[in-house]
Formats: sequence, structure tokens, C-alpha cells
Amino acid sequence: MKMNKKRMKIPFNKPYLTGNEMKYITDALARNRISGDGYYSKIVHSFFEQKFDIEKALLTTSCTHALEMAAMLIDLKPGDEVILPSYTFVSTVNAVMLRGAKPVFAEIDPVYLNIDTKDVLQKVTERTKAIFVVHYAGVSCDMNKIMDIAHEHNLFVVEDAAQAMNAKFGDRYLGTIGHIGCFSFHETKNYQCGEGGAIFINVPDKHIIERAEVIREKGTDRSKFFRGEVDKYTWVDVGSSYLPSDMLAAFLYAQMERLDEINDLRARIYERYRECLIPYVQQGLLRIPEIPPEQTGNHHMFYIILNSEEERNWIMEGLKNRGVGAVFHYIPLHLSPMGEKLGYTKGDLPVTERLSSCLLRLPMYAGMTIEEQEYVLESLFVLTEVMDQVVVSKL
Repeated sequence: MKMNKKRMKIPFNKPYLTGNEMKYITDALARNRISGDGYYSKIVHSFFEQKFDIEKALLTTSCTHALEMAAMLIDLKPGDEVILPSYTFVSTVNAVMLRGAKPVFAEIDPVYLNIDTKDVLQKVTERTKAIFVVHYAGVSCDMNKIMDIAHEHNLFVVEDAAQAMNAKFGDRYLGTIGHIGCFSFHETKNYQCGEGGAIFINVPDKHIIERAEVIREKGTDRSKFFRGEVDKYTWVDVGSSYLPSDMLAAFLYAQMERLDEINDLRARIYERYRECLIPYVQQGLLRIPEIPPEQTGNHHMFYIILNSEEERNWIMEGLKNRGVGAVFHYIPLHLSPMGEKLGYTKGDLPVTERLSSCLLRLPMYAGMTIEEQEYVLESLFVLTEVMDQVVVSKL
């Protein structure tokens, strides 16, 4: 296959703007209250609570901070164990270790790349306090089995839904099924405000909700003061400064207004990748993402899985040379220097190790044009066919 198009520069990601971001930021400035929990923060909180039918939503400065809050809210302590995947961003495990708890890494399933519930069950001990699940690429792990395990062993479930805003497991939104859900609005996510996050409290527990407000407000009952429930605020618990500026909330509200429109834009790009790559899947040259029939994905990313790390690296370098920003993803945490300090070695999680070394993410963003996607696909087709010929010649 010959390339017919001139060379293009395709980044891995472009932040998508709806058009109202600056309008709402300007309005926030005019209201003379741009610190946390201002006018737009309250609008976004209300939007989340109504749209996703949850007890309490609070914006945070990042998903990292939402996860740290979650670890505090479930009272993780030294001696506690938390089961979580090794194939995740470091924030998931840092939230656990900052409380002095021990992370216990579990395998991922080979089809959806989410935590393997059978391995979770094998790693539950009398010290296990929680399961932190990660919904990779906006596709849910088996939350029915996770919640059954949690109920049987009296465990907390925290959903790291950084990539999963607006995706569903059955008829329930991801991040609303476990006890606590954590989200990211980093510029690489479907809905973004540059940097930002949110924590969802999904249990009707007044104490947990109030404590979340306190932890988020530097350990003070300042939220009650602003609501007129106390005549002054003071230090009542541990906490930190987890409130984003109201300008970020204003930016994010412009994104939330177009929640489904953005999802539809991403869906078209996702489906075109899928349809065009099916012939290569049938030839056994690569794998593409799968979504269980009972789930609704949010088209967060499109990845391919090659047959070896060497093939992945060859394709990645070839795309880079053609100006296409395709990138690998997480290096498993148990193989990191910190993972080695925790006692993990290569071979402990073979499924995680194999899949992570073969995975390549293709450029994908809501504003991606047909011409841009065609260039990515044509570049990939050329490289894949050359790679196939090289493989055949070695047989």
C-alpha cells in the first residue's frame, strides 16, 4: 500500500474546546469569586449529582487528590492491605502508600485489561481493607463480582474512574457503583479543564460526606460556615487543599454541557478505527479493544496490541517517523524501582507484563478530522504490511 497523502503531524492528543469555556471563565471573573466552591463549582456539583444519581460530588484539583481523599475517607492505616492492579497510573497506588497501607498487586484479565476478579479473590486476607479498581480505557471491570467479593469480606471499593466519565456497567455509570468514585479532568481525558478531578461519594452516610468536605477544606468545617450552619469555622480533622479554582469549574461546565456531543464525536473516531482494523485482527497481526455486551464504553482511547514487544516498538517508531504520535501506556508498577522495593520481581504478573509490553495507543481526540485519522490509518497499514512480510520471510 502506497501513501498518497503528504506528510502530516498528528499529535497523540488535542484538548477539545466546546466554545463556551472563555465565556464562563470571564463570567466567573465578573462574579468576583474565583477561589474554590464558587458559582460554577456549585453548578458542576449539582450537575454530577443529578446526572449520575449520586449522594455527593465534589470537585478536586486532580484525580490523584480524589484518590488520596478516598484513602483517608476509608481510614486506611499501616497494616491494612489494598488489592489493586499493577497496570495503572502511579496515583492509584500512591494514595494507598501515603496512608501507610500495603498495596497488593493483582493480575489483569487478558481480554479487557482490567483487574482479574479471580486473582482478587485469591489475594484477599484478613488484613485486606479495600479493593481499588481501575476502569481501563473507559471499560468496566466486572463490578458485580467485585461488589460480591467486597460484601462477602466487608471491604471498601474505590473506583479509579479517571478514564471512565460517562461510561456504564449495565445501567449504572462507572464511578457510582463502589463506595467512592474518583475522576480525572486532565487535558488527555474525554472531558477536561487542563487539570482537575472529582470525587463521588456513593453511600448515604452523612458522616462520610461531611468528612469529605472537611478533608477537602484543609481539615476545617469551612463548608458548613459558608452554608450558615456554624458561625465560625475551625480545624476539626486532617486534610489538605483539594479545591480547584472556580475558573476551572467554569471551564469544566462548558464541557459538561456537551457531555453526550463529545462522546458522539469520540465514538465515530473509535468505530472507524475499529472497522478499518478488523481485517488485520482477522489475519492475526494485532488485537483491538473489546467492550462486553452489557457495557457502554465512553471511547476514551483506541489501542492496538501487537504480538510482541519488538513489533510494538517497531510500529511505534515507524509511526513516529511519519509524524504520528502513537504511544505505549503504563509500565507495570510491580516492575518499577518502587515495586522492586516492595518485593515484586519480573514474572510475578505475567499477563500484565506481556500485554503492557505489546500495547500501543493511537492518536484519538474529539476534534480529530477524517483526514487526520486517514493519515494515521494509512501509516499504520503500510507499517503493518511491511512488518507482516518481514515476519513471513523469517518463517
